[in-house]
Amino acid sequence: MAPTKRLGVWLDGVHVADLEQRRWPELRCHYTEEAVERWPLNSPVLSCSLPLESRPTDALAFCSGLLPEGQALATLAANANLAANDTFELLRRYGRDVAGALVIAESEPQSREFGVQHYSEEALTEAVEELDEFPLGAHEDSELSLAGLQDKLLLARLSDGSWGRPLAGRPSTHILKRDDSRYPGLVDAEAECLGLARAASLTTVETELLTLGTQRCLIVSRFDRHENGEVRRVHQEDLCQALAIDPSAAKGRIKYEREGGPSLRSAAELLENYAPDPQAELDRLLAAATFTVVIGNADAHGKNLALLHPNAEEVVLAPLYDTVPTVLWPNLRREGAMAIGGQPVLADVTVADLVREASIWRHPAERARRVVGETVQTVLAATEEDIVIDSQGRLAEAVRSRGSGLLAEMTG
Repeated sequence: MAPTKRLGVWLDGVHVADLEQRRWPELRCHYTEEAVERWPLNSPVLSCSLPLESRPTDALAFCSGLLPEGQALATLAANANLAANDTFELLRRYGRDVAGALVIAESEPQSREFGVQHYSEEALTEAVEELDEFPLGAHEDSELSLAGLQDKLLLARLSDGSWGRPLAGRPSTHILKRDDSRYPGLVDAEAECLGLARAASLTTVETELLTLGTQRCLIVSRFDRHENGEVRRVHQEDLCQALAIDPSAAKGRIKYEREGGPSLRSAAELLENYAPDPQAELDRLLAAATFTVVIGNADAHGKNLALLHPNAEEVVLAPLYDTVPTVLWPNLRREGAMAIGGQPVLADVTVADLVREASIWRHPAERARRVVGETVQTVLAATEEDIVIDSQGRLAEAVRSRGSGLLAEMTG
């Protein structure tokens, strides 16, 4: 029998677990004695799907969720001479800077090993143009990974405000997204929606739009990174990871509820179990669902909804991200990624559906109606305050139309 392979997992500098593989493709999480002694059993130290136990547990789904999807994963794997389904070895190669606060490596990481290669405007433009060849901007000296399908480049903001390429596991601070040639204007629309989400206190993500060569790009701050003299990682996981759903299942469509993926109810149950103030978090979850309806985002699936871990024992709803108003592109899906109150078609969701969804979580109806109404009113007010900068006015028109219809239902 082949010897067991191991990778260490560090959280805030503490060696909390080892990832073990005896045979492919299994991947198990074994918490360290220090972790077991430090926190109560069943705490979601790494993930809600990996509660603290003294015995090893299956971690393949959670770990797969730390890697990109689709062609980006295939290219990263090929660049490292690895198979795209060899999660353990891919994390050995790219696991020092992943989503959240975990650092995955063979030996304890040292900050003195970190580095940053400064990007001139020309070099940054070239990096964006090379994303198909080097997803995330990962080269031989990069040790980073990020989930998702969209063309992305991981960046580190330097002290003078310029951008750099993180080296040797140095924490990235921002994500650059390249516009999709199939849906031109997508990154601008996402930036506008993130502005609306900030107005509704549903995100902390800051945005910057720029054009590099022929590419329109959006740079967003990472909500799982804090900067105060130095970069500090903040732990988080997406809903698929929290529910031990392997993102590669169902040909990569498992992140959608109709394919067996997460639902709003499953998110609510996690918040009920682990949030310090479950009712407040359910308010935020309902506000996020309402926001999704108002902006017309049918792609708010289980990889685009996340949980923050403010400490090793609790979770809260993460700030919204990837807020794309799919309604602006008629050839994109009409069915919501998650049904709301049993209604699968996003454009047909009513206030009654939103309140019904909340009732499934045992959230009081009057409280739910208040949350829905306040969220809609805040978003509508934001469109009147020029938070949305949309030269064609498509997004503002769509938001006002949908929001006004919901308010009319509440007062009718």
